[in-house]
Amino acid sequence: MSTRTARRRPAPAARRRPSRGPSRRTVLRRRLVAILVLVGVTAFVVTVWFTPALGVREVEVAGVVDLTEAQVREVAAIDEGTPLVQLDTRAVADRVHRLPRVAGVTVERVLPSTVRLTVDEREPVAVVKAADGAHLVDATGLDYAVVASPPDGVPELTAQPNAVAAAVSVLTAVPESLRREVSLVRAGSPADIRLTLSEGREVRWGSPEDTPRKAAVLDVLLTRNGTVFDVSSPELPTVSDGPE
Repeated sequence: MSTRTARRRPAPAARRRPSRGPSRRTVLRRRLVAILVLVGVTAFVVTVWFTPALGVREVEVAGVVDLTEAQVREVAAIDEGTPLVQLDTRAVADRVHRLPRVAGVTVERVLPSTVRLTVDEREPVAVVKAADGAHLVDATGLDYAVVASPPDGVPELTAQPNAVAAAVSVLTAVPESLRREVSLVRAGSPADIRLTLSEGREVRWGSPEDTPRKAAVLDVLLTRNGTVFDVSSPELPTVSDGPE
């Protein structure tokens, strides 16, 4: 006698109530919040970009020595009220850098309304005496300013135009202890550089090549008696008592 297995029908799924969306009040509240956020962002952008609320009210100048703050501000040409975010800092730096005494400048925005200019002035490493005054020369060999009298402690430079850079490179590369003794640098050519030291001593340096080695050799030679110290060939340095 065959038996049939009764198949159970699955119980009908419980009826789900249709999900209800957010209420009208919730939708309106969300829309209102979105509108307020958009209005706030727009107002902030307009305030920052197009109004003087966050505009320039003060230009600070730091680092000046021989220049005046007024000179830097004048050439920087930053209009009061210019929105800080619209300020072209590169253009401002380029304008300030046109001042011959300026070696470099940093332009910073300082909220809420200040622009800070930090100036790096050139420093003289040599002076060229001329009829119109003392010409200051920096470490790059640039003649950047004329003053009535040479500053103390800066050696005089007499050099042919094509030898100025070579002479300055030697002067800036020698040890500070030696540089302090140099009163005159002469350069008839880039390969004929001579230094006049205290007590009338002369150093025949030659070209700028092997400057560190020449400085080390000269340090030893200066312990000997003599007035002319030739390190133009550091392998064969000489000391003598007078010009040859």
